[in-house]
Amino acid sequence: MSTPNRKEQLKTIDQLLRKASSIAVLTGAGVSAESGVPTFRDAQTGLWARYDPMELATPEAFARDPTLVTRWYDERRSRCAKCEPNPGHFALARMQAEFEAAGKRFTLITQNVDRLHQQAGSRDPVELHGTLWLWRCTSCGEEREERQIPFPEHPPRCSCGGYRRPGVVWFGESLPEAALAAAWRAAESCELFMSLGTSSVVEPAASLIRVAASTGAKTVEINLDETPISALADISVRGRTGELLPQIIFEA
Repeated sequence: MSTPNRKEQLKTIDQLLRKASSIAVLTGAGVSAESGVPTFRDAQTGLWARYDPMELATPEAFARDPTLVTRWYDERRSRCAKCEPNPGHFALARMQAEFEAAGKRFTLITQNVDRLHQQAGSRDPVELHGTLWLWRCTSCGEEREERQIPFPEHPPRCSCGGYRRPGVVWFGESLPEAALAAAWRAAESCELFMSLGTSSVVEPAASLIRVAASTGAKTVEINLDETPISALADISVRGRTGELLPQIIFEA
């Protein structure tokens, strides 16, 4: 039996989208990388070129040297602020709008912390790993959006005098309970699950497509490279989400 070509795969994905009454979409670093956001381990400028993320993205590193850690994240905020949503982001926002207008359920789950999905128009994505733009006081727990770049001091301080830390999930920390629960519910109850631009090696996000498949959902992967879940997916397409999603959403 011949292997389906990309055009056939995209047509089948369009058909699955039209049939599904509920969809869950998981996005990973590859989606943001197409906007110029360096992946967590690939940034090679400034402090990000000098330090291993495994050494600084931890509660222990912040306790040891909060100035260095917040300067490090301030550089990443600066890089992200210069990036714009790409066609893949906009295609997902339109997909959500069309699904919801038709009374269908759409859940966008993202591992990305840059909020480019929101900038493109996506509503209420589930942020599994938090975001660079919300900073939390380590003393009183107050959380607020911080858009000033750079911070006037490192670490930034709360009105109570406590240090503020980025609202991202560090190594050794658990994912936000509410976000993880929402992602799990979406995977368990969807008719179609799409994994986009993710290496599918970071748990527990990598297990979401398996959860969906176990309940009978159709599964789709779009990624530049083959991943551990490629063989599991009903359709696995090699390519950039910014190129392929618009072909599915705008041209099908």
